[in-house]
Amino acid sequence: MIIIKSPEEIELMRESGKVTKQVLEELETFIRPGLSTQDVNKFVEDIITGHGMYPTFKGYSGFPAGACVSVNDEVVHGIPDKARILHEGDIVSVDVGSTYKGYVSDAARTYAVGNISKEAQRLIDTTRESFFAGLEFCRVGFRLSDISHAIQTRAEADGFSVIRDFVGHGVGQNLHEDPQIPNFGKPGRGPRLAPGMVFAIEPMICEGTYDVRTLENNWTVVTKDGKLSAHYENTVVITDDEPQLLTV
Repeated sequence: MIIIKSPEEIELMRESGKVTKQVLEELETFIRPGLSTQDVNKFVEDIITGHGMYPTFKGYSGFPAGACVSVNDEVVHGIPDKARILHEGDIVSVDVGSTYKGYVSDAARTYAVGNISKEAQRLIDTTRESFFAGLEFCRVGFRLSDISHAIQTRAEADGFSVIRDFVGHGVGQNLHEDPQIPNFGKPGRGPRLAPGMVFAIEPMICEGTYDVRTLENNWTVVTKDGKLSAHYENTVVITDDEPQLLTV
């Protein structure tokens, strides 16, 4: 069941979203070669807790950190580690959630570590553009799969693949709520969008095959072919008018 949020609930999520947005913006200048992924996690957690909020991911289903920090071929759920060092030319996806008075915002970005290849930058750019292609259909009257289809069409137009095994989702008092929102599929399917729906829309796009595997830590998901993957996510509110982004 899709939970429709009241204006009061959306305002609480908006406050949470401001902090998640701040985290992602400050990471733009923080991330650099020589840092560990644990350094990135500490930076994220310090900002969130400094605002009196809780890092949503910490302890979620046993996840040990406040941010998922995924490097290069890691698609999602990278576990921060002081021994995992970022190097020039890497790309790193950081997925973050903040909880404020019981309400969650969820967003992710992929960052360049120093100077990266043109192809890596193109992947990052296309992943972001795929999100905004989907956002065009986050309006009353469209169906859920219209978002999915737009994301897939934009990503594949640039020769990239869309991860199938992980999807966007509803968000509110819980990090993962109904509905699931694939980043691929035929248009015109699923429920019609209505005001008060709140979604975490998150294209995960890769250079090669969309096939993935999970590492022995039972969390980190990587591309089977070892090629790069990028991630872009925002918390989106469906309104009577334009969609509202709580994390941009």
